Amino acid sequence: MSMNKNWQEWLSTNSRGWRLLVGLICVTFLALFLHFREVRLEVLEVNTTAKRFVVAQIDFEFPDYETTIVLKNQASQDIGHLYQIDEREVRDARLKMEQDLFRSGAWRTSVPTATFEEMYKASDELETILLEARFTDPRTIQKIRELNLPDTSYYDYIPPPGGEPAQLPEEVWQEIAAQIQQSDAFHKETIDYVIGTFQTHTWSFLRDGVLEKNLQAQSMSLVPEKMTKMQAGSRIINPGDLVTPRHVTMMKAMKQAISESRKIWDPYTIFASFLLAVIFVTISGLYFRISQPQFIRSLREISLFVCIVVLTLLFAKTIEFILLKSTSDLIEQVRYPIVAPFATILICILLSPRTALFAATFLSILLAVSLAFDHSHFLILNLVTSIVVIICSKGVRKRKEVFTVCMKSWLSAIPVLYAFTLSENQLANYSLFINIAASFICLLITAVLVVGILPALETLFGVLTDMTLMEFTDPGSDLLRRFAVEVPGTYQHSLVLGNLAEICAQSIGANGLFCRAATLYHDIGKMNNPQFYTENQQGAVNIHQLLTPLESAQVIISHVTDGEAIARKAHLPQPFIDIIREHHGTTLVYYFYRKQLELKGNRPEEVDESKFRYPGPKPRTKESAIIMICDSVEAATRSLEEINEHTLTELVNRLVSEKAEDGQLDDCQLTFEELTRVKKTLVKTLLLSHHVRIKYPKKEKHSHGPY
Repeated sequence: MSMNKNWQEWLSTNSRGWRLLVGLICVTFLALFLHFREVRLEVLEVNTTAKRFVVAQIDFEFPDYETTIVLKNQASQDIGHLYQIDEREVRDARLKMEQDLFRSGAWRTSVPTATFEEMYKASDELETILLEARFTDPRTIQKIRELNLPDTSYYDYIPPPGGEPAQLPEEVWQEIAAQIQQSDAFHKETIDYVIGTFQTHTWSFLRDGVLEKNLQAQSMSLVPEKMTKMQAGSRIINPGDLVTPRHVTMMKAMKQAISESRKIWDPYTIFASFLLAVIFVTISGLYFRISQPQFIRSLREISLFVCIVVLTLLFAKTIEFILLKSTSDLIEQVRYPIVAPFATILICILLSPRTALFAATFLSILLAVSLAFDHSHFLILNLVTSIVVIICSKGVRKRKEVFTVCMKSWLSAIPVLYAFTLSENQLANYSLFINIAASFICLLITAVLVVGILPALETLFGVLTDMTLMEFTDPGSDLLRRFAVEVPGTYQHSLVLGNLAEICAQSIGANGLFCRAATLYHDIGKMNNPQFYTENQQGAVNIHQLLTPLESAQVIISHVTDGEAIARKAHLPQPFIDIIREHHGTTLVYYFYRKQLELKGNRPEEVDESKFRYPGPKPRTKESAIIMICDSVEAATRSLEEINEHTLTELVNRLVSEKAEDGQLDDCQLTFEELTRVKKTLVKTLLLSHHVRIKYPKKEKHSHGPY
């Protein structure tokens, strides 16, 4: 509570230094927004027809996927057919040799140095080599070596076509023999005998398709991505050309190159963004200084305005990020998101439509030149929808009406989007419906965010919107229900005064709804001592007869301080508390002052006038002054014996003159013209509320005799 009070007091300081600090914060955020902006380029959609020339704005390289695919296909063709010997035939040949080793001892004569175990192991080794052997052309073997794969199992031999069995050539057997000899586990004679036994066989060859595909895939993976260079000024696409994925890739690469060329961390680039932000904020400040001097002098309103602008920039950046980073085909079709109405509706409700109009124009232009969207169409759409929001936001008094405002804004966006489609010489297209749906979603999100953020901004900056004021006029609230039960006379007085003050405020363009809501609470301090006020005294006994004039005056005056305490405990808004403190200003409780003066023999020097004056302060706003005047006049009219235009005019003029002469209207900013209009409205309204009714004759009783 203390922190919130300190915050509200700081917002009320209106110090030039603090206002400059808020301006500096605005400059900082605006500079960041301008600095870290995305590159905007022509949007090309695959399978559509290009409408204009697109040329390279900068030297860049792009991944040429089409050329890369061609190169990969060529690399895969370097892998020829691969063949292997039928596994069953190899095993049959090995089995036959084992049987010869067991049944015949001829091998011992042919290879006297070999043992049976050596012959057996040599047969195993040869069997393994033949099972793993693959036969292909020299180019394939060379490609395998380039892939850094083992090539010992590959042999330069292509089997005859047609799948006819054939013997392996001598060169292959020599390579196999040399491979076995590398182990130094066998004598040369043993190797020659075993190979000679297998060499006489004819073999059936089978194609190894799985290995072919694996080698082709590895060969294609080694092909680097082809980067094609484009020079600045080179034509990317011509009007009438069909947009292909290649064109889209070129645009993305050019966008990346432009983004990198900006050198966002270069001191000159940073200074340029900061300078632009200073120019924008300075121009805005000068505009407000000329057109709305009260706004530029209010720290509260400037802080609120800057806060809404910053929130809008963050909202816009979020939408841009989602649209640019999304891989969804539907989202990529969205070209013109609606962002500016978010700030427009908040400013219109929290500040004023005039300020909202400036914000709508300023933000629409700023967002159009900074975001990566079609700037002209984006600007038109956001400006139109924002202006419709300003028109429809007038008189919004319920939070659910925000959705109605956004719905009307969306309806205004549909013909604008259709006009964009017609300008492309198309009656309708798929993108039109996508953008209509996207606009609806944007404005729906805007409505949800506005309804959610409004209470936080109202509380943070101490701003009362019409919606909040309507909530405070609810007679079912705990405080008003208690007020009506405990001090019914004062409550009825507050109701009448509220209507009177609202009409008078509206006559000069002040906030009439605020006057009506605030007056409901202006006398809540009387709940502490209701019997001391005439409107709540029902019997003939006046309790003030038991008190001295000073004691009576102090009790009457205390309803202001008591009301402030009750209001703070009930967490009423600060403007309501200001009305409670100011609605009597520093006026004199004249009735009891006069009685005290009489007791002192009409010697003013013996009476301390300050003890008979309200603590104040004097009214500081037009609404506060109107409530003071209406309160005095409404109470005084009850003592008039005859109410007509002459008596009311005389009473109003006298009371207002007394307030003015006492200095109570010095700080309220009411002009003479406005004061005259308020007085005339008061007389007219009071005259109508006290109109004379016709007298109805008494109903006579008739006696009916027998027929």
